Amino acid sequence: MSKTGELFGTFFKIGAFTFGGGYAMVALLEHEFVEEKRWLTREEFLDMVAIAESTPGPVAVNSATYIGYKLAGAAGAAASTLAVCLPSFAVIYLISLFFDRFLQLTVVANAFKGIQACVIYLILSAGVKMLKNLQRTPFNTAVVAVVLAAMVGCSVLVVKFSSICCILLCGAAGVLAYAVGQGKKGGTK
Repeated sequence: MSKTGELFGTFFKIGAFTFGGGYAMVALLEHEFVEEKRWLTREEFLDMVAIAESTPGPVAVNSATYIGYKLAGAAGAAASTLAVCLPSFAVIYLISLFFDRFLQLTVVANAFKGIQACVIYLILSAGVKMLKNLQRTPFNTAVVAVVLAAMVGCSVLVVKFSSICCILLCGAAGVLAYAVGQGKKGGTK
């Protein structure tokens, strides 16, 4: 099987069995591409997560496109993106055919409650794995502490502001953190 075919099969499987969107998918992507297939190193995977989160669009689609392109060029990107989207499209299309009756089923409502708990676990698991792989420097520790404090503070204070504003502020903070980190590296040489 060609690399493009393998990518299609792998992303179709991940797309079919992931609930909760791209962030829930990150742990499965890491397991599949870093641990099982060893097609990416941990550093390449962390770079992919950063790029997928910072570019417009769903994280799952951005991740599939990035990995597909990295491993098999434009054909790999197209196959991976299509494969990760097909299962969701099929499920949503089928649900839309009988949406009202579907939501009234008690089993479905209870299933979604269970899925929510699973999604929280998958997102937390991916975050913990990425934190474990982060280099333990004082600068990185300070950045993580500031981000966690900002997240908790915004949640506690129920701060509401535009998503676009949040993206721009986080982008500016990332550029600033990078500049400070580069300045420290330059000063130690």
